[in-house]
Amino acid sequence: MESTDTIPQEFIRPENEQPGLTTYGGQARKVPIVDFSDPHEENLVRSIVDASSKWGMFQIVNHEIPGEAIRKLQEAGKEFFELPQEEKEAYAKPVGSKSVEGEANEEYAKHLHGVVEKLLRTLSLGLGLEGKELKAAVGGNELVYLMKINYYPPCPRPDLALGVVAHSDMCAITILVPNEVQGLQAFLDGCWYDVKYIPNALIIHIGDQIEILSNGKYKSVFHRSTLSKENTRMSWPVFLEPPSELELGPHPKLISEDNPPKYKTKKYSDYVYCKLNKIPQ
Repeated sequence: MESTDTIPQEFIRPENEQPGLTTYGGQARKVPIVDFSDPHEENLVRSIVDASSKWGMFQIVNHEIPGEAIRKLQEAGKEFFELPQEEKEAYAKPVGSKSVEGEANEEYAKHLHGVVEKLLRTLSLGLGLEGKELKAAVGGNELVYLMKINYYPPCPRPDLALGVVAHSDMCAITILVPNEVQGLQAFLDGCWYDVKYIPNALIIHIGDQIEILSNGKYKSVFHRSTLSKENTRMSWPVFLEPPSELELGPHPKLISEDNPPKYKTKKYSDYVYCKLNKIPQ
């Protein structure tokens, strides 16, 4: 039995959360891969509805964001995190200065809008709504794009610790670019499955607000991040958030006697407050 003193005790997860004991080791089911360039919209709708209803997560390929834009995003983030602490702080201070990281983020974000429009249209049609209705329900052109960079250094005991504990995202949708180091896991039918790295693919997470708007047809994915013994894992999520004062609940067109609302309608800021403070929704 290996000693656990190679990592501080507070980083050791309870046994029911430890990746070494809880990751599915057999012939794993795979998070669906969706060809975003499929010329037949009904095929694309069917694929995304199936993935969103079962997993709440899928990877899209052939999505028209140039591989070069994704590569620059990854390189700029990696360079930033490898700077000494003083230089990192200096980057954050100059007013009006443009860092390479900022330019790379802008270039990627510029291309992302088309992907988001198509995703929301497809998810909307999959609910039997008109193409623009789901986008309108999450805030229309007021939808907030919030980009973060996650940095997970190597860990001597990746079987005992987690980079991020299991959670679902509060937002509408998360669009994630990972690096090549394995780490993301999705939960399905009581098991944790590795989400395999596909170069230039975008990993789409259905968030809580899309689950609520769909009245539970689409599932907000329960996911977590594991660590590597040798390598640094990084990821670049963009969280698509409704405006804080917008009220969200099951879409009125989906509600009937046969399909009553399963969720309350409330302001996004109130939803966030309750979730962060572990207050029942």
